[in-house]
Amino acid sequence: MCAGGMGRPINELISLRGRRALITGAASGMGRAMALRFAEAGASLYLVDINETGLSEVASEVRSRFGVDVNTFRVDLSKKKEIDDLWNSIKGREPDILVNNAGVYEFVDFLEVDEEVLERSLSVNLKSVFYMCQSMIRSRGDKGGVIINIGSIESILPFARNLVHYDISKMGIIALTRALAKEYGPRGFRINVIIAGGINTPGVQRLKQEAILKLRIDVIRTGIEYFMRVPLKRLGDPDEVARVALFLASDMASYVHGAAIPVDGGFLSA
Repeated sequence: MCAGGMGRPINELISLRGRRALITGAASGMGRAMALRFAEAGASLYLVDINETGLSEVASEVRSRFGVDVNTFRVDLSKKKEIDDLWNSIKGREPDILVNNAGVYEFVDFLEVDEEVLERSLSVNLKSVFYMCQSMIRSRGDKGGVIINIGSIESILPFARNLVHYDISKMGIIALTRALAKEYGPRGFRINVIIAGGINTPGVQRLKQEAILKLRIDVIRTGIEYFMRVPLKRLGDPDEVARVALFLASDMASYVHGAAIPVDGGFLSA
């Protein structure tokens, strides 16, 4: 059998049985979808979020549907100490797969972005990813592993107004992914980033409702312009991102490394 897995059956290549995945932002949206898909593929899970209620609901759903081992951790990813405490609590039982999915975005005019807004965006969207990757690589050593980071089309083609602080945080994730891929590929790590487009998460649904109820014309206009541009003429479903994450986590993607993969309905190519 060659290193690429020639001859292995497809169900074996896609399987995550015997592996453990840590997913941040797992209480809803894309994180929840990834938890369900990874569990379906047989992985045991560490689910991380600041939303304890959502975490509990996702964990219960995963257990009832797939019967895999699930542990939940309430972590404020903007605080490095809580990240350190998380990794200390799982020392010796580190994950084989890390998915850095958690993120925050708030619409603030560039001229009104203060230190608090900028720090909150950078802390959750970029610094936490840096520290999570650092802890993963340190804990795994030469055993290697898989890291999947979640980026955004906004970092490559800024589209929505009032997201400059968000855009720079997400562009940093791409640079981090590529730098780590070059440095740690020889030690057995595969590291990639998914560039997510407009995905119909609970956060996006709340934004749409707020835009209609409060007549936020700027948000409504951005939504219309987005649908005019994206070739598939719709938002993506969280599971459509989760399926790509599952591919990247599995041996199906054994030679995919340092890649930035758009899951955006064609937005960036239009």
